[in-house]
Amino acid sequence: MSLVDVATRAELTELYQATDRHYHGIRHIEALLALLEEHRTTFADPEAVEAAIWFHDAIYDSRRKDNEALSAALAADKLKGQIDARRLARIVAMIEATATHEVPIFDDAPARNDAALLLDMDLSILGAPDEAFDAYEAAVRREYGWVSDADWRVGRAAVLRNFLARPRIFHTDIFGALFEAQARANMERSLATLAG
Repeated sequence: MSLVDVATRAELTELYQATDRHYHGIRHIEALLALLEEHRTTFADPEAVEAAIWFHDAIYDSRRKDNEALSAALAADKLKGQIDARRLARIVAMIEATATHEVPIFDDAPARNDAALLLDMDLSILGAPDEAFDAYEAAVRREYGWVSDADWRVGRAAVLRNFLARPRIFHTDIFGALFEAQARANMERSLATLAG
């Protein structure tokens, strides 16, 4: 049973359909929900992960640096009193972790694994086939339309290099096997384009 009720899903869907959301919109949420369903048996608490998916980009303004914190606060507000405090804290921590894509430190291994899987799903677009990855890059660029081309090239290249410098982009073996090699190829190709 979903932790996010029908009315809240409708509110969130409206946020995700804002005209300035070219990538961080409802299609991104639907893609993550589809991945969750595909790998549902891998999760210890799939309902909590589903809630984190629904809320993780609820607040999105490319000019701000606190979108994830604001999205987590919205989740805390909307879900408070509906689920126990410990479970809600895990959901909030998973949402906040999408800012850095570092797995939060939880006491129990199943919660850490759920968070790692969520973060990997959020980054799965990096390992998409060339055409889908290129469309993602173009959509994110549109979300940052207010940034000059020169600044975009520098900033985006820094983000891509940061991911490429990690020993592993994906935390889990399952998503690493699915996406790691293609993600690295995509990002190297994007870096070459940005440099050109």
